[in-house]
Amino acid sequence: MAHKLCGAAPGRCLEAGEIAANFEDLHKPLNQLQAMAAADHCIYCYDAPCITACPTSIDIPTFIHQIRTRNVEGAAKTILSQNIMGGTCARACPTEVLCEEACVRNHSGEEPVEIGLLQRFAVDHLMAQGGKHPFERKPESGKCIAVVGAGPAGLSCAHRAAMLGHGVTVFDARPKAGGLNEYGLAAYKMVDDFAQKEIEFLMGIGGIEIKHGQTLGGNVSLPVLRETFDAVFVAVGLGGSNRLGLDGEDMAGVQDAIDFIEELRQTEPKATMQVGKRVVVIGGGNTAIDAAVQARALGAEEVTLVYRRDEDAMSATGFEVELARQSGVTVCLWARPTSINGVGQVNSVTFERTKVGANGKLEGSGEYFDIAADHVLKAIGQKLDENMLDGLEVQDGKLKVGGDFMTSLDGVFAGGDCVKSGEDLTVQAVEDGKRAAHAIDRFFESAGGEYG
Repeated sequence: MAHKLCGAAPGRCLEAGEIAANFEDLHKPLNQLQAMAAADHCIYCYDAPCITACPTSIDIPTFIHQIRTRNVEGAAKTILSQNIMGGTCARACPTEVLCEEACVRNHSGEEPVEIGLLQRFAVDHLMAQGGKHPFERKPESGKCIAVVGAGPAGLSCAHRAAMLGHGVTVFDARPKAGGLNEYGLAAYKMVDDFAQKEIEFLMGIGGIEIKHGQTLGGNVSLPVLRETFDAVFVAVGLGGSNRLGLDGEDMAGVQDAIDFIEELRQTEPKATMQVGKRVVVIGGGNTAIDAAVQARALGAEEVTLVYRRDEDAMSATGFEVELARQSGVTVCLWARPTSINGVGQVNSVTFERTKVGANGKLEGSGEYFDIAADHVLKAIGQKLDENMLDGLEVQDGKLKVGGDFMTSLDGVFAGGDCVKSGEDLTVQAVEDGKRAAHAIDRFFESAGGEYG
């Protein structure tokens, strides 16, 4: 359903072509010559720290060496053997604080190897070739797995489980598979419907069925899944959004940033999407940055991103914060919202200046100021949707799992953003799904592998 701005003033008068240009690929892909030059920058070092910095442990020096020797398909297989969603991760992964930050070139004051762009070059090349899927399934095991959630963790688990010879049925609440890859990433990071192209490629392994409109705790019951399937993998992500707890939070013009991003991702052409003239984004993560930058790209005249602490405390990377500034977003630090103002339609937000107190905790300074706004986007984090728990044990706001991703219920595993396994990143979710598939495989081999 489209978000209603009601009396909000329209933003800048941008032509449809200008808006379309604003949503072109954030990072232009490398051509053949550029890829060879970038690959030559890698020194193929022993015990490469970039491998350790990658949550999926891709053998980065090897795939770059394969590109250098013009074995691009081999490079893609090296990547995809560890990260089947390497195409998305090459586009959306914060490589600047992971593999590229670990690159030894940084120690001599040089630019790091362009690992993300090289990864995209290889994977895109393989996918463009079409033909046979690069991996084969083991013989049918006779075991069936239910995967709940078709996001990065669920799809990664489904693909690896299918490779291991198991049958997989994926249950997803949305009309399209992909989770945050389809609905939650900025449009300029995932152009040309890449999320769906990647899913089609992934499904080429065979042995996977996806059912849509299926919600855990709704029309999908965990007890029934346990009776029907030999194992269950729960990858429901974080479906609920945190609230500010302020009066006026539900008035017209106030919206969760993740809903704004989702609506925008599904809107074509982008010029038909509504945005206010003066937009305030509350939060300091990559979702806040994505929302702020895209609001400007749609034509918002003023976009102010407000965060309660300093820039070093923001979970958004330095690259993302600088991208926001270059896009015309004003970044306001050390302030927290105290009231959302308006009659029916938001017209301003009141903030209090913040500081760190003697006890090290954040506290208000008693100094207040207003920012005019006809569109407020809240990006203060997401939480586990308690309606989806269906008997699963929770610890510190996430599903409790052991080292093998087993939940409190025998034969039920979980991974991705709904568990604590690392940073809430696509690449970490992919790793969770892959590792959980192997854990399920070991579960089947163990003496306790039968239940019902």
